[in-house]
This record gives sequence, structure tokens and C-alpha cells, in this order.
Amino acid sequence: MPPARIIAVNVLAFVGGFVIMSLELLGGRALAPWFGASVHVWGSVIAVFMLALSGGYLLGGRLSLKRPTLGKLGVAFLVGAAFLHPLGHVAEPTMAWIFERIEDPRHGSLVAAFALFGAPTVALGVISPYAVRLLVDAVEASGRVAGTLYFVSTLGSAVGTLATSFYFVLWFETNAILTGLALTLLGGAAIAFVAGRSE
Repeated sequence: MPPARIIAVNVLAFVGGFVIMSLELLGGRALAPWFGASVHVWGSVIAVFMLALSGGYLLGGRLSLKRPTLGKLGVAFLVGAAFLHPLGHVAEPTMAWIFERIEDPRHGSLVAAFALFGAPTVALGVISPYAVRLLVDAVEASGRVAGTLYFVSTLGSAVGTLATSFYFVLWFETNAILTGLALTLLGGAAIAFVAGRSE
């Protein structure tokens, strides 16, 4: 296994975990002015992210069976960025439209979270299982590879959680953070494409 591939895939797993948790925290923050910040709203956000990630994991696992490459993993980052970047512009009108039509904040927040964050989170969910497949060159190594990558991804999630909740939301507006996350995904795509070409 080329060292460059191992390093690149681990960096990409970290970036994916970072963006997922940062986006989830921003999701609750974005919904709060319209639906409140109750446990029901946070339950909606968490449930949508879990469902979307599970769909992404399933999709990533299936896609990884068809000649997996770093370039194809880079496409997942591009798709995630393409879905994520417009959120800053469509979030307010989307939530206003839903708020006017669904009175119950529980159901309204669930629909809004799914409409805004479902697609980008599915794209981000593709990353982990696809990354595992890229580094598995023998069946007996699959457990070690999966454990290492999920450790790196979860570490990225922890860093993303702390960075967003402790600093980003104090320093930047939500739209600026979303733009930064989209640019981070574009950076991940660039890493994947460059590392893929060097093999």
C-alpha cells in the first residue's frame, strides 16, 4: 500500500468527520430562530443526520465495490460541497415556507432539517466506507483498517464539534462558516485528485 494513499485517505476521513459534526451543530443553530432550541428540535436534527449518514454509509459501501479510486472519493467531496454551499442562501426561505405550513415545531423542524441537511449529509456519509475499501488490500487487515479510519473520522468529528461550538460561532456568521466548510470539502477533493494521480 503506497504511503501517500494511506496519508491521503486518513486526512480525508478526518476532514469528513470534521465537516459532518460542524454542519450538525450549525443545523441546530439555523433552525432555532424558527422552531426554537428545544430537545424536540435537536432530536429532529440528530435523527436526520443519523438517517442521512446511514444512507450515505450504505451508498458508499456499494460504490466502493466498483473499482474504488481516490479520484472517485474526491467526487463525494465535490458533491458534498455542491449541496452545502447554497445552504446559506436557501435556508431562510426554506424554513419560512415550512414554518408557515407546519404549526407543530417538532414536525416543522424535522421537515426543515431533512430538506436542508439531508442531501449533503448523505454525500458525506459516503466517505468513511469508501475510505475503508481504498485501504483494504487483504481480508485479514479489514478490521484494523476500519478501526483506524473510524478512529480518525471520529477524532475529526470531535475537533469539528469543539472548533464550531467554542470558536466558529463566536467569530463568524453561519453563512461564513458554511462557506468555509464547503471550501474545506473542495480542499479534500483536491487532495483526493492529486493523491490519486500520483499513484
